[in-house]
Amino acid sequence: MYYGGLVILLVLADQTIKWWAASNLQLGDTITLIPGWLALTNVHNNGAAWSMLEGQHTFFVVIALIAIGVILWLMKRNWHQKAKMVALSLLLAGTLGNFIDRFAQGYVVDMFELTFINFPIFNIADCCLTLGVLIYIVIILRED
Repeated sequence: MYYGGLVILLVLADQTIKWWAASNLQLGDTITLIPGWLALTNVHNNGAAWSMLEGQHTFFVVIALIAIGVILWLMKRNWHQKAKMVALSLLLAGTLGNFIDRFAQGYVVDMFELTFINFPIFNIADCCLTLGVLIYIVIILRED
């Protein structure tokens, strides 16, 4: 499997959906996709998950650059382990997707809202990060 292609595909999907949401929805506007389950809501997040550490733009840019370096180093060390490479590819795509927003705009565009639960609005990059972390944790637990 070509992991660079997976990263590019996920970053392009993330950035395309963010562009669409920002272009077609006013800030705060919502479109219901699945009544009672899922909506698209255009929000700007200048913090981390759950808007923690809002306004710490430089901190998040530096952390993202460090994370990208660490992920690339781990990919170089684990290139022969498919499951780890999938997890690391997801982590890299998620980090890059949100880094692009922060660097270019100073905030991250979020749009997916789960309407059946009180949960933060998120984007594809966030999904990649969450899934990548979960897969990596399972791999580490299975190794021990």
